[in-house]
Amino acid sequence: MPRPSTHPSLSDQDPAPQGAAAVDRALSLLCAWRPGDAALGLAELAQRTGLHKSTALRGLASLVHAGLLQRQADGLYRPGPEIARLHAVYAAQFSIDQVVLPVLQDLVRATGESAAYHVRQGHAPRQTRLCLFRVDSPQPVRDHIRAGDLLPLERGAGGRVLSAFGAGNDVHRPSVDERRLYARIRADGYFASRGDRLAGVAGISAPVFDTHGQIAAALTLTLPEHRWQESHAAQVLSAARRLSGLV
Repeated sequence: MPRPSTHPSLSDQDPAPQGAAAVDRALSLLCAWRPGDAALGLAELAQRTGLHKSTALRGLASLVHAGLLQRQADGLYRPGPEIARLHAVYAAQFSIDQVVLPVLQDLVRATGESAAYHVRQGHAPRQTRLCLFRVDSPQPVRDHIRAGDLLPLERGAGGRVLSAFGAGNDVHRPSVDERRLYARIRADGYFASRGDRLAGVAGISAPVFDTHGQIAAALTLTLPEHRWQESHAAQVLSAARRLSGLV
């Protein structure tokens, strides 16, 4: 009989309220795959989840039976075809604008300023940033960028954030001063500027990360310099965190 573990498994550490322990254990096995993984063995899966091998084996049998995993001839396990089917169902219902626009709208309501979602566009040496989504400030005095506009990658709050967190993908070779600036942006987690792209216009931008922890976009608040408020930085950071992992 295997000796009871002195360390709780991942499913024991975070059980579903009113859930089934066996289901929690099986799902912890399914969630053990990481980016770059292909097939995994029983020992590796047991180690990652903290489950006994015998317990893991029973959970794996259920997942294989459901088509969520496949067992190879060499005894290793890989994701099964049912995952692809479920992903197709999810993707058919998912549209990035349905995720991003509500967050931008909330940020505009909270601050009264304009909010945008910028992504890298093109390839070096002609790489820029694209304003993919934009929600305008209700105030008559504002900048007039529109969704679909291309902006410089090396200027402006959004461009600085994309450059700082997208190491190795810069359009140009950064100067010593730029490298210092980008290091500070990474340390702070956001960038605020006044007149960096356009005189009289201020911007606050924070990175939005994808499910792999890589930068996907820059969420940016823009406003006239005379309406600058330091408190907006926290609201931009909060909005970017809401989107991280969802895009």
